[in-house]
Amino acid sequence: MTTRKQISYMLLTLLIAACCCGATLALAQAKKTQYNVSNLASLGGTSSGGNSINDQSWVAGYSRMADRNRHATLWRNSSLTNLGTLGGPNSSVTWNVKNTAGIIVGISQTATTPEPNGENWSSAAFYSTPNNVGYINLGFVWEQDQMRGLPTFPGGNNGFATGANNLGQVVGWAENGVHDPTCCCQSDPGHQVLQFRPAMWTLGPPDQIHDLPLIPGDTSGAATAINDNGQIVGISGICDQAVGRHTAKHAVLWENGGVTNIGNLGAEWWNTPTAINQHGDVVGFAGDPAFVEGNPLHAFIWTKDNGIKALKPLRGRVPQHVDSEAYGINEAGQVVGVSCDADQIDCRAVIWDHGVYPTDLNDLKAPGYSAQLASAKDINNKGEITGRAVDPNTGVLTAYLAVPVQ
Repeated sequence: MTTRKQISYMLLTLLIAACCCGATLALAQAKKTQYNVSNLASLGGTSSGGNSINDQSWVAGYSRMADRNRHATLWRNSSLTNLGTLGGPNSSVTWNVKNTAGIIVGISQTATTPEPNGENWSSAAFYSTPNNVGYINLGFVWEQDQMRGLPTFPGGNNGFATGANNLGQVVGWAENGVHDPTCCCQSDPGHQVLQFRPAMWTLGPPDQIHDLPLIPGDTSGAATAINDNGQIVGISGICDQAVGRHTAKHAVLWENGGVTNIGNLGAEWWNTPTAINQHGDVVGFAGDPAFVEGNPLHAFIWTKDNGIKALKPLRGRVPQHVDSEAYGINEAGQVVGVSCDADQIDCRAVIWDHGVYPTDLNDLKAPGYSAQLASAKDINNKGEITGRAVDPNTGVLTAYLAVPVQ
């Protein structure tokens, strides 16, 4: 073959390869899932959010009422249910509960006595002002149209429930009676006073609380999610601010009675698993070595075979996105969460679909839905997603349901 023929042959091969690559890319783009998005009804206020969705398409979260107080809320079969409270003004479902046994769990203020130590407790950030502090809080279970509080450890006042499986097990955290010197900022009003421990409740009657072990040397921690194999994920650290940071020194997995440190992305703070599927795959967010106080955080996925791996924020955004947090995972390995710029001004709901880099869910909306999807908090095995959207004209925050269509 002559040199000219060789060059022509090479050029033809490259042209065919480019065409094939382009066709493959076009086909992949054409097959991208699209979502029909709809707003979920509210209790009359200007803020609501979906934080959990199970395989029955039950969405749970919160809705603000006209008086600004938030109530835990359930959306099912196009119907809105106000789950009420344990007597105080506020309640909320804050994590992805996941079970299909008709059980919802969350947090609620009580009306028994004022918080005796003046603690804000870690639920204050999930309520609306002005009634977000000053009350004792308990983790709650809602089933058969009734809400009940879960017990704390002896000597403790406050609790927090995050997840429930189909075996009658609920996880979260609760105080005991130990005055913990590692609690931060003793001079600050509302600072944490008592130690709190990761908890697992077996539902009764009576409901019974069980202490989960911490990493040796740690004093406080929290459980955040559980699957039907009894695997539990959460955090282990010191009391600190009681909302993360050094309380989340270690991201951990509890199974078979033991606790395992699942690693970090270079920092010993803010390492927080948020969800676990039935395969034992874990997602969450981890701290940055350069930023002890918080943002940016970095989404991660952990598997037993591959360990911990970062999930990147969106590319090509202006301002640049540097923060990513993963909140939900299904059995197919689809992960949802949020991607934000450094100032948390531009935040977008995202999906990591078997990749390191996410897709902006706003790019996958079917025509006709104008609100911006600001966060994606959970995804079920049908691929349905819930989270919070913001109306660009009014600023109203709304719970939404995104249903995949081809």
